[in-house]
Amino acid sequence: METLLRKHRALISQVSTDIIRNAMGSIKWEKQLVGIRGSRGVGKTTLMRQYIKNTYGVQPGAALYCVMDSLYFTSHSLLDLAGRFHLSGGQHLFLDEVHKYPTWSKEIKEILDLYPDMKITFTGSSLLQILNADADLSRRVLSYDLLGLSFREYLHFYHGIKLPSYKFEQILSDADSICEKVCRSCHPQPLFESYLRAGYYPFYDGDTDDYYSRIENVVNFIIEQEMPVLSGVTPAYTRKLKAMLMFLSNNIPFEVNIAKLSSYLELNKATVLSYLSGMKNAQLLHLLYSKNMSVTKMQKPDKIYIHNTNILYALGSRENIGTVRECFVVNQLSGNHEVEYGKNAGDFLIDGKVTIEVGGKEKSFDQIADIPDSYVFADEMEFPIGKKLPLWMLGFLY
Repeated sequence: METLLRKHRALISQVSTDIIRNAMGSIKWEKQLVGIRGSRGVGKTTLMRQYIKNTYGVQPGAALYCVMDSLYFTSHSLLDLAGRFHLSGGQHLFLDEVHKYPTWSKEIKEILDLYPDMKITFTGSSLLQILNADADLSRRVLSYDLLGLSFREYLHFYHGIKLPSYKFEQILSDADSICEKVCRSCHPQPLFESYLRAGYYPFYDGDTDDYYSRIENVVNFIIEQEMPVLSGVTPAYTRKLKAMLMFLSNNIPFEVNIAKLSSYLELNKATVLSYLSGMKNAQLLHLLYSKNMSVTKMQKPDKIYIHNTNILYALGSRENIGTVRECFVVNQLSGNHEVEYGKNAGDFLIDGKVTIEVGGKEKSFDQIADIPDSYVFADEMEFPIGKKLPLWMLGFLY
């Protein structure tokens, strides 16, 4: 345990608390069991360490931070550690990357039963199954999904520009005053263009080539390491998954033809659908359906998008600004809203009631002219014109 105490001091002391994401305040850290899931690289570890530093300080005592692939756990169990920690007066265990510890759910359940006064907060892959884990923790855990940086967070993180977030309804109803407030602080359009290329992940250091290389490493790790363990993907088929991702990135937005995709990958249709679902859960893809309540949702999606624009650029796919714009919209809205493929009535239907069309500054209302509650979100604009709103505003949802 001394090894873990030393690591706790070293790792917590190193983390900077200069910029803290809004997600910090939305998580109910005081609850007995809290889970934070998210794709590799979005900042789960940093957020957890910042909370520990701000709440408990650097020295271990009431709190203990552990990385679950530590060599310590090759000869000690989590249950044993919890017993020793509780005996020494410990109150709050923080378990980072819990999915790397095979019996995590069973042992956490037993810890909570044995020590009801102890709190546990853990982070894990976006693929982490809480409901169907070995021990079902779904009724006990308060679960959160951490996303990459929004455009608003990018402005704060990389440019020191701090602005509030807005609900989707506020953006639709109060666009003029929101744009005025933002434009007093910066010229959003050129910064937005930079964000689309390199701004979703909080590890950009100014070197775009290095940034894209790190994103490729993230993608490879998810496919090669996480999906075989957490999604049941046959390890021999990971190359097929990479081929699928590259195929889709060069054909996005892809109006799904499962037969064509199956033929290209030399996999049966059921396997292709299963892998698409796994890549969605891994936050590599977004799968859209024209009617979310339809039985076709159980069969195949109607349209597929790469999860975020930075992955799209990192994969070196053909640059199509229309695709980039739509990818951004789906990414930003999917976190807290239901996004359906609009098919013949606009590009997207949001929450079953708001229709939006996406395009450049010359985009017209022709395709949605007769549809109530319809809006155009247009690129290369800083102020709205009626119900034609700047595209970058959707980057202020969180």
